[in-house]
Amino acid sequence: MSAPQEGYPPQGYPQQEQYGEQQPQPGFGAAAPPPAEEHHDGHGKKKKRGYAAQAYDFGAGGNAALGGQPPNPENFAPVGAPAYGGYPAAAEQPAYTGNQPYTDAPQPSTFGQSALGGLGGYQAPQQPAGYPAPGAPPGGDVGGITQGMGQMGIAPQAAAPGAGGAPRVALNQLYPTDLLNQPFNVAEIELPPPPIILPPNSSVTPSPDANSSHKYVRSTLNAVPTTNNLLKKSKLPFALVIQPYTSLHDADDPVPVIQDQIISRCRRCRTYINPYVTFLDHGHRWRCNMCNLTNDVPQGFDWDAATQQSVDRWQRAELNHAVVEFVAPQEYMVRPPQPLVYLFLFDVSYNAVNNGLLATSARTILDSLNRIPNADRRTRLGFMAVDSSLHYFTIPKDTEENGETNMLVVSDLDEPFLPIPQELLVPLSECRTNIEAFLTKLPSMFQNNVITTSCMGSALRAGHKLISPLGGKLVVLTATLPNVGYGKLDLREDPKALGTSKEGALLQTQNSFYKSFAVECSKNQVSIDMFLFSSQYQDVASLSNLPRYTGGQTYFYPGWSAVRSEDAIKFASEFSDYLSSEIGLEAVLRVRATTGLRMNTFYGNFFNRSSDLCAFPAFPRDQAYVVEVAIDETLTKNFICMQAAVLHTTSNGERRIRVMTLSLPTTTILADLYASADQCAITTYFSHKAVERALSNGLESARESLQSKLIELLQTFKKELAGGNMGGGGLQFPANLRGLPTLFLGLIKNLGLRKSAQIPSDLRSAALCLLSTLPLPLMMQYIYPRLYSLHDMPDNVGIPDPETSEIVLPAPLNLSSERLVPYGLYLITDGQTQFLWVGRDAVPQLLEDVFGVPDRTQVKVGKASLPELDNDFNERIRAVMLKCKDYRSRGVGSIIQPHLYIVKEDGDPSLKLWAQTMLLEDRADQGMSFQQWMGTLREKVMQ
Repeated sequence: MSAPQEGYPPQGYPQQEQYGEQQPQPGFGAAAPPPAEEHHDGHGKKKKRGYAAQAYDFGAGGNAALGGQPPNPENFAPVGAPAYGGYPAAAEQPAYTGNQPYTDAPQPSTFGQSALGGLGGYQAPQQPAGYPAPGAPPGGDVGGITQGMGQMGIAPQAAAPGAGGAPRVALNQLYPTDLLNQPFNVAEIELPPPPIILPPNSSVTPSPDANSSHKYVRSTLNAVPTTNNLLKKSKLPFALVIQPYTSLHDADDPVPVIQDQIISRCRRCRTYINPYVTFLDHGHRWRCNMCNLTNDVPQGFDWDAATQQSVDRWQRAELNHAVVEFVAPQEYMVRPPQPLVYLFLFDVSYNAVNNGLLATSARTILDSLNRIPNADRRTRLGFMAVDSSLHYFTIPKDTEENGETNMLVVSDLDEPFLPIPQELLVPLSECRTNIEAFLTKLPSMFQNNVITTSCMGSALRAGHKLISPLGGKLVVLTATLPNVGYGKLDLREDPKALGTSKEGALLQTQNSFYKSFAVECSKNQVSIDMFLFSSQYQDVASLSNLPRYTGGQTYFYPGWSAVRSEDAIKFASEFSDYLSSEIGLEAVLRVRATTGLRMNTFYGNFFNRSSDLCAFPAFPRDQAYVVEVAIDETLTKNFICMQAAVLHTTSNGERRIRVMTLSLPTTTILADLYASADQCAITTYFSHKAVERALSNGLESARESLQSKLIELLQTFKKELAGGNMGGGGLQFPANLRGLPTLFLGLIKNLGLRKSAQIPSDLRSAALCLLSTLPLPLMMQYIYPRLYSLHDMPDNVGIPDPETSEIVLPAPLNLSSERLVPYGLYLITDGQTQFLWVGRDAVPQLLEDVFGVPDRTQVKVGKASLPELDNDFNERIRAVMLKCKDYRSRGVGSIIQPHLYIVKEDGDPSLKLWAQTMLLEDRADQGMSFQQWMGTLREKVMQ
């Protein structure tokens, strides 16, 4: 039996008559009377101040449900109504409970013409001609809709291809919605994808974990077309978003580990045994669910060698869990597992000493030595300093008497040699005291350095030579453009080119060394991470190639200075988390699939070693990968499987294979594809495609391709599934894809792709790096930031939920300045930066409670941290801001600690303008507003 998904029933879908009546909506309607001043009720509970009402009636406040906020009940819809795209409401709901404005005013009970209701907190769609009326029997008269719509999987007697006459399982039902009259609500981005509805008894055990959670593998389609022709007709992409790890540390996200080293794999296609195989011959053999070959069950499969007892096969983790990790036996190793090796390349030129980078990074490594994984006591560290020469450091073992750290300087940049190779990479456990002494002394060694040049390219070659026999990480910390020696780069930033067709050239690599050297590193299991800190041009476009092809990451800190405590704390905290992360070493990723499917294109930071093998010298835990899937042959089964496997060495020297198996139903019906499409996975796929297009053909081409793709999808839906009928001039699209136009607009207006003459190429290149590596939940927020109204938070916001213990967040608002009131306080965050927006009419009491100052002129704007004050409201706001940085609760790993900028509505114009670029639904710079965007789409679709 198939596993229920996220609280959805295993099969079936709600009938349309489930749409409930419109519920009364809180917080909208007649203006409420002003609340009383703060007082205590009879139970000693503090009542909150009504900041909004002190300025105006609260009716226009951000949390007052301005035609687009989730209603008050725990679920997003009236009882019994489908919550999202016609699916039953999920058991797990995001923490948007309660929606009362920040006031003691009574809640109005009428809502007028509600824009809310059934779908994700909206009313049921108006039934255009040709759709069954509510209450109509499923599969009844479908009027003007195409034949395929009538067979949408509603008629149970339709047999699935190759299913031997078995009844076809009804898949997700299509709920068309009018994009112009039922606007998208940002809360829908947080909802789970359409459920995967598998035929009964698809898996060999009834385990709820038999199919992969969408945390690990997410498909753009949760029903797969049986032919390539149907896929082409749909215009939808078929791709997987794979995120093998969902936290930086194993302890935060435990996965079943199979220790007995009995790994059963298909002899032909090498698929790992999983919950979707079939057992034959009294359980002595199993049939592969990918290629149908029959294999022998290994001898020890039902035997526990440790206890010398037979075990119940049906309890084995690999038959109950789609995501497991096998401890690999000897044959999975080409050589003994490599130790964890970090070689730090410090920029010690004038810039890096002057802005405090050298001192801060040395101090952070010193403070983080206990956090660096070293369970097997084999971790090795090495240190090099770089200006116009290379400086090596030999660190003796703690046991050596008079053990002095020596510095060896090499000035030959053309053929840098290793002065004494054996003492430059030292075991952390054996040299701990001397490493500490060295890191303490390092900043003072170069404190008077006036050299302004950097030979980082030559240093990288020397570092590669030093660690390539073992493999490991090159950690580059630099504040200077590499301008001498190998990989020399010129200052090529040209403000006149920004915003023109010439801008694309600035996003290209300036020197071929950075690609060819990165490929060389990948072959020798050397990964590179770049931490870039320049206040001037640093050519992120060229340098980011090093992490791109070696499984690393580019971390960019523009204008960083340790003099600002916010800058120093942000970097120190991120770098410390980076050092503590349990990376995988010498890893490879391969994705296998049912016969007829082929992995076509791979996107992400790695080197594609062969058509289907991605190589990672180090496997990070804070990145995701996208794989495009091709359909080469007609699929004859009623469900297919895909399996991603990551072979890697853990940080403590154990060879393991992490296996993730995803099973999806097949369909011959176009409506099923649209009803089961995942808007967030589709957006993630197209963000990778857009980055690729921007780097090869330029930014304009990337933006145009996104717009034309969206128009193509809307036209296809109109022609094939809405019978060409646009329902009175609207714009029809399935409810489960309703966010796609908004997300695509967010992508087009993202820093990486936005049309603008104001964005330096380094900032743009760094944004493109994020768009091609971020895990899906962080990608969605980066593309469509979250806006929260804080001055009128409901009582339960900013405190732990009694059931989940998670801090409750306010309901997110759509990104439009129409949501902002002049007396309001708002948080805008894209996961990389947070803005605290203070309205020009904010009342003194609000300022006192949040900032501890009575007057707006005393509020410090710019990069800052919120003061910790002893009052309930300040604590709740800090809890909300902290919760927004809580990556674990979103099932992702990340080291990023967003900067906070305090912005006054009538304050610094450039800061205000920057914050306003996050309000994606407004018109800004050269980008169109949401209304203009929807108008353009409608115009093109109607052509």
